[in-house]
Amino acid sequence: MLTLIGLLTICSLVVLLLIGRMSPVLPLIVVPLLGALAAGFGPEAISGFFTDGIGRVTAIATMFVFAITFFGVLQDTGLFRPLIGGMVRLTRGNVIAVTVATAVIGMLAHLDGAGATTFLLTVPALLPLYKQLRMSPYLMLLLLALGAGIFNMLPWAGPLGRASAVTGIEVTELWRPLITIQGIGVVLLIALAALLGWREQRRIAAGKSGDEGVLVETSTDLHEPSVEERELERPRLLWANATLFLAVLVSLFSGVLPAGYIFMIGLCLALLINYPGGKAQMQCISAHAPAALSMGMIILAAGSMLGIFTGTGMLTSIAQDLAQVLPAPLVGQMHIVLGLFGLPMELMLSTDAYYFGLLPVTLEVVGAQGVEPASVVYALTIGNIIGTFISPFSPALWLALGLAGLDLGRHIRYSLWWMWGFSLVLFGAAWGLGLF
Repeated sequence: MLTLIGLLTICSLVVLLLIGRMSPVLPLIVVPLLGALAAGFGPEAISGFFTDGIGRVTAIATMFVFAITFFGVLQDTGLFRPLIGGMVRLTRGNVIAVTVATAVIGMLAHLDGAGATTFLLTVPALLPLYKQLRMSPYLMLLLLALGAGIFNMLPWAGPLGRASAVTGIEVTELWRPLITIQGIGVVLLIALAALLGWREQRRIAAGKSGDEGVLVETSTDLHEPSVEERELERPRLLWANATLFLAVLVSLFSGVLPAGYIFMIGLCLALLINYPGGKAQMQCISAHAPAALSMGMIILAAGSMLGIFTGTGMLTSIAQDLAQVLPAPLVGQMHIVLGLFGLPMELMLSTDAYYFGLLPVTLEVVGAQGVEPASVVYALTIGNIIGTFISPFSPALWLALGLAGLDLGRHIRYSLWWMWGFSLVLFGAAWGLGLF
């Protein structure tokens, strides 16, 4: 009975997250509560489950709130704009150079971990250049999505935070072994960008039709910031902000302090350096509070969900019954199988459904076979994360499609096989390095 209630609870949660008719916070809180009540647990027991679950994710929620605000403030100062603008100007006229630069720009723009910011910075800057050279804008979106997918492994980007909330492993501990995978991904993406650029150059030379749109004469300058954005920029403090950014990254690499505390200190310094007045500081914090609060609430709600799933024994019961049904050789390799098909599953599962629905069950199933939780996270994350921006459940992708005037179906047809192949190569590299 507990297995049945657990499956109904998880399926209901996943369906509600996929439908997307309400904030993820609501189903993450309400559905597990109803499941616990249906399983016969009273208020006292549920209170204990809640306390245990929230205790596991408090540090992660803190890290996200301050990390999102920190990178938002640095974005306001215009720290990344000269890098992107310079690369756009340098590559004008050379198709292969443009594709390589697009890949690098996509990674640089995603340093703050926010998909919407990535596409707002890059698509308006690059689209005129692609049209001018008669290059396919779907190629541009593919390269930007791949670059952002690689850098989506950063601890403040979202997926690792969700995995950390589920496993209880500190997010920077999960990230450190992935740095090598990200490095491999960067090299592979630059090589792939050069290959696709060569292919695109041949297509243009042959006069073949593509999805390039019409040839237009337009400049390759960055999308002009608004008056409000110009007022927040601090070009004279570029080097101070770059030094602060690098110092925060080094501190995260070294683990000298907890990640949340590092971002607290970094945010304080960013505000003091760029916006010394109290009123200006509060305005900056208020501007980024919605995104920071939203992510923090999701993590805390996930903590309450996992506290109930763990405390009631639902996950353990599901795992025990599933292990009896699955073929014996498959039980201990379930995370590997799911990782191999992780990218196509992006077309069916949202990020929240993937990490809060699929991951906990997988952990319980293979955990009984002695598989470490971190190995499960790496298999599911590496197999899936490259496809973040091909998923129809990604709001940032819809923003990118709108900015570029592109169609989701054509984007999927153009990009799916390249992205899946890329993710499988990274998956193989991680397997070879012993992450699974």
